[in-house]
Amino acid sequence: MAKFTPEQAASIAAIKQVIYEWGDELDVNSGRKMTESDILTKDVRYNVGGEWREGLEATQAFYDARWERLGENAPVMRHLLTNLRIKFTGEDSAEVTYQLLFFMAVGKPPFVGKADPIAVADVRMETRREADGHWRISLFDSGQVFQRG
Repeated sequence: MAKFTPEQAASIAAIKQVIYEWGDELDVNSGRKMTESDILTKDVRYNVGGEWREGLEATQAFYDARWERLGENAPVMRHLLTNLRIKFTGEDSAEVTYQLLFFMAVGKPPFVGKADPIAVADVRMETRREADGHWRISLFDSGQVFQRG
């Protein structure tokens, strides 16, 4: 079992919170307020839509373009995170891994008969405590292990 200092334990709580905020931003706003949410570093490396985005603006542009394309027909999403593990790679940096259960449907909830995830993914994030003392996500990458047909 990993042992952590009291400062690391406080950092773990902050890191978890920023990751939960990331999931909430996707679920509530479809990523449209990613730049406003203050959860990503300005130089974030972000793998989404099958390609890497470099920087906060490029990441936001992906979600903006997605919303422009789908608009009110954008699917309702839920990102459920489990088995979160945090490994400190420095005093102000940590790698996070977890499993993501992803649910999605088009329409208005509740969605009857759609209680299984459309995908289960292994996620890897890197986080960094920046000069203002806040932890932010500096890398997001994932690979799907299971997909609903």
